[in-house]
Amino acid sequence: MALTRDFKETIRARVECDPKFRKELLREGIECMLSGDIATAKTILRDYINATVGFTALAAHTRIPSKSLMRMLGPAGNPRADNLFEVVSFLQRREGVRFHVRTASV
Repeated sequence: MALTRDFKETIRARVECDPKFRKELLREGIECMLSGDIATAKTILRDYINATVGFTALAAHTRIPSKSLMRMLGPAGNPRADNLFEVVSFLQRREGVRFHVRTASV
C-alpha cells in the first residue's frame, strides 16, 4: 500500500520540530535492520532520509547515486552491506549520534 502525501508530510513536520523523535526514528530503522526486519528498516530509513537530508544530498556525501539509494531502500531493493553501512554511518554522523549493539536475552 502506498503512503499518502499527508503521512509523509506529517513525518517531515514531526522530524523538523522534534529532535528526539528524529533520533528515535533513525534508531528504530537501524534496530529493525539488525533484528532482520529489512522491509521495515528500509521503509523507516527512507522516511527518515526524505524528512531530513534528502536523497540528493545523501548521494553527494556517500558517493552512491541518488537513484541507486532510492532503489536500494525501495520495497524491492536489495542493498549491499557496504552501501547500507555507508548510509547508516553518514546518517549517524549527521544526526550527532552513535548507536551501539548490546547483547540481550530474548
